[in-house]
Amino acid sequence: METKLNMNSSSTIKKYVVVGFLLSVMWVITSVQASAQEQQLLYPAKAPLSQYLSPDKQSEIALARSAAPTSISGDADVMVLEADGYTTAIKGANGFVCITERSWANATDSPEFWNPKLRSPNCFNAAAARSFLPIYLRKTKLVLAGKSKSDIAAAIAAGFDKKELPALEVGAMCYMMSKQQYLNDEGRSWHPHLMFLIAGDAAKAWGANLPDSPIMAAVDPEERVTIFMVLTGTWSDGTPAMH
Repeated sequence: METKLNMNSSSTIKKYVVVGFLLSVMWVITSVQASAQEQQLLYPAKAPLSQYLSPDKQSEIALARSAAPTSISGDADVMVLEADGYTTAIKGANGFVCITERSWANATDSPEFWNPKLRSPNCFNAAAARSFLPIYLRKTKLVLAGKSKSDIAAAIAAGFDKKELPALEVGAMCYMMSKQQYLNDEGRSWHPHLMFLIAGDAAKAWGANLPDSPIMAAVDPEERVTIFMVLTGTWSDGTPAMH
């Protein structure tokens, strides 16, 4: 009788543990979904253009250059966003292009696609400037033309299919080491890092995002690229970064 009672008690405890675990998982899933829905509600449509623009050209130049150490960004082309699109404000000589991307650098299904606070300083090497940056510049033209997210996604796909957008070059990469970067409402400045760009879905081939793997990757089907991220120990100004 005593053994039976203990077995029943053990069974009851296990049931409570399982139920508790399932409730915890459901809470996490619900919280993530709620957060995404809240962001969708926060940024349901494009904000007025003035919210995406910098107060002046010099501050935009400084922010773009902060993407990489001065030894690189100091002799790079610098592009700034104006009301009619990006223009080259400074012509460099080393083949790099520094630019501060806005929220539409994200995939069109991102809940922060229209977030006017986002500022992502990038400094692309020559290969990336020629073959990856054109995607973002085309998206910018579509945004300024008032196109919807679905129209933008369709236009980018058509650009690839018609070979109006260039094939990604081998060796394409960029610096994202700005202490002033604002990548999203949660991570904000995140970490200083480098991005290495590989055509297609290459995450599995590199063993990225697997348990104990040191390789982080983000696959973007819309831009047909895999972005491998390597954290750096300092910001572009040389100050230590806390990981």
